[in-house]
Amino acid sequence: MNKKSLIAEFIGTFTLIFVGVGSIVADHMSGGKVGLTGIALAHGIALGVMVSATAAVSGGHLNPAVTIGLWSARKIDTKNAIGYVFAQCLGATFAAFLIMLCVPMDALKAVGMGTPSLGVGITPQMGLVTEMILTFFLVFVVYGTAVDARAPKVGGLFIGLTIAADILMGGPITGAAMNPARYIGPALLGGGLQDAWIYWLGPIAGGILAAQIYKTQLEK
Repeated sequence: MNKKSLIAEFIGTFTLIFVGVGSIVADHMSGGKVGLTGIALAHGIALGVMVSATAAVSGGHLNPAVTIGLWSARKIDTKNAIGYVFAQCLGATFAAFLIMLCVPMDALKAVGMGTPSLGVGITPQMGLVTEMILTFFLVFVVYGTAVDARAPKVGGLFIGLTIAADILMGGPITGAAMNPARYIGPALLGGGLQDAWIYWLGPIAGGILAAQIYKTQLEK
């Protein structure tokens, strides 16, 4: 297992959760001035730059759903996949801990630690399908822009844009996690673990489906 890869995955995932949760808190503290678009851009930009920064070291997964999807397509072995998922979840949890030292606790509590959650009127089944589809888009783009040998070397940009687009659609529905680590870090630090299964099963299922379709139908 490559220590450098684990450090890269930790730092990249840390950045996504720190900036993502921070943008939600900023929206609350500013009375909604950041807005859904701003939150989507914060997540998308954070992920895009960190995928680009870590791609040469670890492949820039930064998401257990991406890692497990690529593992199902035999793009990463089991030992490294387990290490990646652990590093991602650890980075997310550490980010959630440090954001508590940077912003007022009452603001964090008001937004549930920025933990993705189901919107008003959204059933668990709706949430599961939404997370699966949104993550399918994400992993499909990851495969097509960063994994495929024919891919243009601009994966970080388009992966980040996919995150932003997904949040614009799914933010009010599920919080548009698309990433079990994005959920588990804030959830463990006070956001609560309600509906945790949705935010693991949905993204992982979507990630595996995207990787398998791309590998079997589109990849040479």
